[in-house]
Amino acid sequence: MLSILIPVYNYNICPLVNELHRQCLKSEIEFEIICQDDGSNQYLIKNTEINQLKNTSYTVLKHNIGRSAIRNLLAQKAHFENLLFLDADTLPIHSNFISNYILQVNNEEKVVYGGIQYQKESPIESEILRWVYGKSREALVVEKRQENPYLSLLTLNFLITKSIFKKVCFNEKIPNLRHEDTLFSFELKQNSIQIIHIDNPVYHLGIESSEAFLKKSEESVSGLKYLVDKKLIDVEYVKLSHYYKIIDKYKLSVFYGNLFLFFKSSLKKNLLSDSPSLFIFDLYRLGFYQIINQDLTTESSKTFH
Repeated sequence: MLSILIPVYNYNICPLVNELHRQCLKSEIEFEIICQDDGSNQYLIKNTEINQLKNTSYTVLKHNIGRSAIRNLLAQKAHFENLLFLDADTLPIHSNFISNYILQVNNEEKVVYGGIQYQKESPIESEILRWVYGKSREALVVEKRQENPYLSLLTLNFLITKSIFKKVCFNEKIPNLRHEDTLFSFELKQNSIQIIHIDNPVYHLGIESSEAFLKKSEESVSGLKYLVDKKLIDVEYVKLSHYYKIIDKYKLSVFYGNLFLFFKSSLKKNLLSDSPSLFIFDLYRLGFYQIINQDLTTESSKTFH
């Protein structure tokens, strides 16, 4: 009835899997929990403990194949029609998490997204940016998510059927620069597959340092540029590329790019502080988008272009 699919990379999945297993047994459904490790070098022995649980498996790939390929591989391994994808660094908030998803299983062609939340307690100062961004931009209530149902989909907690996944899976040809979920949601939209938003969140526990998150954000901007340049998504689909198009239309790209380079260190200083501004974060990403679209010689553009 339900295949729970968890891609793993350097994370202890025992608390997550134990909770999911407990809820599945309580729901008295046919289920399997498949955890596929994408070439980790940490928690390998610890994670094998879950192999002792009924209908549960943890296996490790010899080499890392990336976020898109690992999810497609998990779907291929699944025995049931209903696929519940969860990231390794999540944890269900409610004890009826599995039963809430079971209620959504029917013959409708749809994808169901349960949402995420972040813990209320502020993390250590070096992790503030990721936490502030997540609470403001990702941990949205159902009503807010429904305003933009496709872009509100995050692929760390969603239910999909195998039949839909055969139509729209994760693109393995794109660089492993994030935004694979953006392309996934865009293709769902292009195929007129509805996304249903429900209140069934998980905690997102894997909060990286502000420095690491900023670097990943730069990678993400490069990933977005790739998708737009290759015409895999419409330039209007994501706000960042949409605003770049407007700036470029009025011949202000070079000006904004140079302005960004001049103020970059000041912007970064704010983002790595204990009170980062998301407005500045948006300006930073837009500026970064400008410089990787131009022949501006900077350390950043060389690194991520």
